[in-house]
Amino acid sequence: MESFKSFTRKLYSVNDTTFQDIALELFQFQASANPIYREFIKHLGLSVSEISSVGQIPYLPISFFKTHLIQTEQWVPETIFTSSGTTKNGLSRHAVPDLQFYLRHAVRCFEHFFGPVTNYHFLALLPSYLERQGSSLIAMMDYFMRQSNSEDSAFYLNDYPGLVEKLRLLKNDSRKTILWGVSFALLDLAEKYALDLGNCLVFETGGMKGKRREITKNEMREVLKAKINVKSLFSEYGMTELLSQAYAIKGLFQSPPWMKILVRDETDPLSLKVPGQTSSGAINVIDLANIYSCSFIATDDVGRLYSNGSFEVLGRMDNSDIRGCSLLAL
Repeated sequence: MESFKSFTRKLYSVNDTTFQDIALELFQFQASANPIYREFIKHLGLSVSEISSVGQIPYLPISFFKTHLIQTEQWVPETIFTSSGTTKNGLSRHAVPDLQFYLRHAVRCFEHFFGPVTNYHFLALLPSYLERQGSSLIAMMDYFMRQSNSEDSAFYLNDYPGLVEKLRLLKNDSRKTILWGVSFALLDLAEKYALDLGNCLVFETGGMKGKRREITKNEMREVLKAKINVKSLFSEYGMTELLSQAYAIKGLFQSPPWMKILVRDETDPLSLKVPGQTSSGAINVIDLANIYSCSFIATDDVGRLYSNGSFEVLGRMDNSDIRGCSLLAL
C-alpha cells in the first residue's frame, strides 16, 4: 500500500471477490506502520510475511483502545471519540485524523441499506450520549440531520413532550421519519405517551445504560409494538473503536461490503470458527474503514454468525465493560 489516499480509493469498490486481497494489503501496511499492532503481532510470535489469508490475521483485543492511542503512522488527531462506559475509568479512545472522512463514511453505511438521508427526517432521543463529550454517535446523527436538509430534524434530550408533538406533526408528511433512540428512552416514551409510530422507522441503540433492567430485543419489539405500534424495529451495531456500522433489518445484522464479521472460540482467541457454517462465539470485526487505526478488532461481544454473513449479538463476554451499541441480548 502506498498511502492512506490510495487505499481510500479502493474502499467503496470492495466486493466479495476483492475483500480478502484488500484486507491483506491493509494488514501488511498496519502490521508495519502501527507500532502497537506491530508489537502485538511480535508478542504472538507470528511472521507477517507468512499470513496469506483473512483467517490467519491476528485481531487486536478491543481493550487496547483503553490503554493506548491506536494509530497507523503518525498524525495529529482532529478529534478523539470516547466510549460510553458506565465508569469514567478506562474508557476507549479512537483517534481520527479527518472527521469529515468519518462523517461521510457513516452516511455511506446508512445509505447502503436505507437510501439517501434526504429521504428522511431524523429525530434523535439520545440521553446519556448527549450528556457527555466525544460520542461518535452524536457526531454521526448531527451530520445526518444536516445532510437531510430537513428543518424538522432535531435532537431531544429529555424533551419528551416536544418530541411527541413533532412526531404527531410529521405523521402524514411525504418524507419518512426516523426516530433514533437509546433503548431505555424508547421504552420510557412508550410507557408515558399514547402514540402511533406505524409510519416511522424506529432505530434502537445503546442498551439500558444501567437505567432499566436489560431485556431481549424480542421483548423490546413486543413492548414497542403493543404500546406505540412500532412495526419494524431497526438496530445499529457500531462502537467507538469502529468507523463503520452494521444494521439489523428484520432481526439480523447485515454488514456493508467493507466490513466483515467473524467469530472466534471464546477459550482460544486465535482460533476462528469455520466459515460458511452457522456458529457462535466471540465477535471479531474487520473494518476496512479503520485505515488510520487498526482494521482487525477482537471485540468483547458474543454473537452468532450465519452462512450468508448476517449475524446476531447474544451479549457480552464475562468481565467485559457494559457499554456501547450492542447491549441488548437477542
